[in-house]
Amino acid sequence: MRPFSILFLLIFVLGFLAGCGEKKPKPRVNIPRAPVQQQAGPVLDLDRYTMEHIGEPVGDKPWMANVREVDLDQDGRLDIIACESKANTVLWLHQQADGSFVEKVLAEDMSAPVHVEAEDMDFDGDLDIIVSSMGFVFPNNDKIGVVFILENDGSQQFTPHKIIDNTDRVVDARAGDFDGDGDLDLAVAQFGYDQGVVSWMKRVGPWDFEHEVLLNLSGAIHIAVADFDGNNTLDFAALVSQQWEEVHVFLNNGRGDFQSKVIWGSTNEDYSSSGMSLCDLNRDGKPDLVFSNGDGFGPTPNPGPKPWHGVQWLENKGNGFFQFHRIGDLGGAYNPVEADVDGDGNMDVVAIASFNDWSNPESDALVWFRNDGNERFTKHVLSTDPPYMVCLVAGDFDNSGRPSFVTSGFHAYPPFDRQSRLLIWRPTPP
Repeated sequence: MRPFSILFLLIFVLGFLAGCGEKKPKPRVNIPRAPVQQQAGPVLDLDRYTMEHIGEPVGDKPWMANVREVDLDQDGRLDIIACESKANTVLWLHQQADGSFVEKVLAEDMSAPVHVEAEDMDFDGDLDIIVSSMGFVFPNNDKIGVVFILENDGSQQFTPHKIIDNTDRVVDARAGDFDGDGDLDLAVAQFGYDQGVVSWMKRVGPWDFEHEVLLNLSGAIHIAVADFDGNNTLDFAALVSQQWEEVHVFLNNGRGDFQSKVIWGSTNEDYSSSGMSLCDLNRDGKPDLVFSNGDGFGPTPNPGPKPWHGVQWLENKGNGFFQFHRIGDLGGAYNPVEADVDGDGNMDVVAIASFNDWSNPESDALVWFRNDGNERFTKHVLSTDPPYMVCLVAGDFDNSGRPSFVTSGFHAYPPFDRQSRLLIWRPTPP
């Protein structure tokens, strides 16, 4: 087993950063998998998108851990909010009428932020920001995690509220009304290191929450909130890395009572889970999950490619059951998202390769897995540069009906000659 597994999320989201040491083995859950689907070899498609640096200059070795697409000021144009983990800041890239972006610091002293979400937490008509902070990015057993909520005064001036601190390092927090009382609670992934948890935080006051642990496992990196079992209540899923390498779903009875189950797991302790997001690839109205494996974060990076690195999806079959499908291979895969890249009405998958073999200038960096309409995917390489992108989001940034992508660069390891900070990938005009 490799000495360290993911830690970002994004988080990685990642979103993001991971670090893990040797752990005592715990009982495994082996789940039958569908056969891996065969696909054509890589097809270079480098002219489909153009890349542009946005925001402040790249500088020296940026640690842009996470980006999210959101119309923060509700002016009809998508903006970007982002985490700079080295600078401990949350940033807003405000899109202007001409398509350019103006960068502004929204919050400082955020204690290694690695994930942000925008929600109207106080129901006053503007978007607040949920910040997941690790305290320290690389492996650490201290109780240094924090969840902040940045309260928006309506003019994009923010007051920070510390929701929980002195806890296992936090990598993802998502909002939802899990107990049906009309206010927004939180589902939280706490990577920790030797100890970590998945929990929910019940709202008991304007900025007060009670913390309830649902799963005691280290290495949780991503949360996805949806009604997975079709009972009209919000559930959530968690991707757990380290040696566990599992996807858990927490099914809710509508009162904040959760039933936890493993919906997929790998027996490969070096599987290197690295990102997860909601999707509906077969357009059947049930929320599915797309996830990647290819992490290499740690004191010494462990770059791909490995034969098992790639992207896959869990098809929601109803009533809390899911079927595993392999989408395609991708060394160092991170942060897959769904998007209709070619406008054919089918939902494709786009992913980045963070920990690929960057000594090879032909290694994949940005990849499109094209859906033929029957969930058979063909791999197209959109770009072989830059390295170490760790977060990817999709959105219609120009109101054209076509998806653009925004990526963030996290440069903790060499090579340092092709750094990126924040990039927007715009579709080439037809």
